[in-house]
Amino acid sequence: MSNWTCFDVTVDAGVAHVRMNQPQRHNAMTPAFWAEIPRVFRSLDETGGVRAAVLSSVGKHFNAGMDLSVFANAGTLGTVDVRAREQFRQQLKKLQGSFNAIAEARYPVIAAIQGGCIGGGVDLASACCLRYCSADAWFCIHEINIGMMADVGTMNRMPKQIPEAVMRELAYTGDRLGAARAERLGFVNGLFDDAAATVAGALAVAQKIAARAPAAVAASKEMISYSRDHSVAESFTYMNALQPGVFDPEDIARAVAAQKAGQPAAFTDFAPIAPPLG
Repeated sequence: MSNWTCFDVTVDAGVAHVRMNQPQRHNAMTPAFWAEIPRVFRSLDETGGVRAAVLSSVGKHFNAGMDLSVFANAGTLGTVDVRAREQFRQQLKKLQGSFNAIAEARYPVIAAIQGGCIGGGVDLASACCLRYCSADAWFCIHEINIGMMADVGTMNRMPKQIPEAVMRELAYTGDRLGAARAERLGFVNGLFDDAAATVAGALAVAQKIAARAPAAVAASKEMISYSRDHSVAESFTYMNALQPGVFDPEDIARAVAAQKAGQPAAFTDFAPIAPPLG
């Protein structure tokens, strides 16, 4: 993999492990972070061989949110006139696109969270398919505490991941959501004693996903996301268009034969994504 400033990236047996590696900043989201994170996850997708990924971090906290250096160039976040507001809007779309790269990757992404998941960290965690936490983990929609609304995904994804009344409570007050309550609400899939156990547990889930047929997993991710955002009738229409394109009798035969033999199935990876023609 490429050399990254803010991340360590490894791939083993179809499972990518992406670690945020700026513990001295509590993995705050610097300009370099924003530039790298969409490239990390898109480059993993482009290989065709990644079937699941774990996103973790090094240090006391999972992620401390937006680094103050992002606000240093106030010109890109100004609202003084229509041109400034349009520039702001374009910058905001770029930031949102960074986490869309996680949500739109063909493979599932699993967050392994310890300590604080603050502000933009919640935007990041909510873009992942699954979330596992250490017992000391907590979430905070911190933007409201500094006079602004969260705007990089928390308000768009999290209301569909927890009850609305709880979402409103957290968004209006900026109070912390502890790991135990987050698990009870269904935002967190499971709890572990500490950070190391959380990462190990998340990797174990990723390895289980990687043992399944990649095309079926990718289609399931796409279908769940579509159903979340559309009516039941619309989701059936989409299903009936999607399933014929991904239904693979050979993968089914491999899976059935492997189950009978008590052995893992040997599925074929996706082909690498080629660059645009021309």
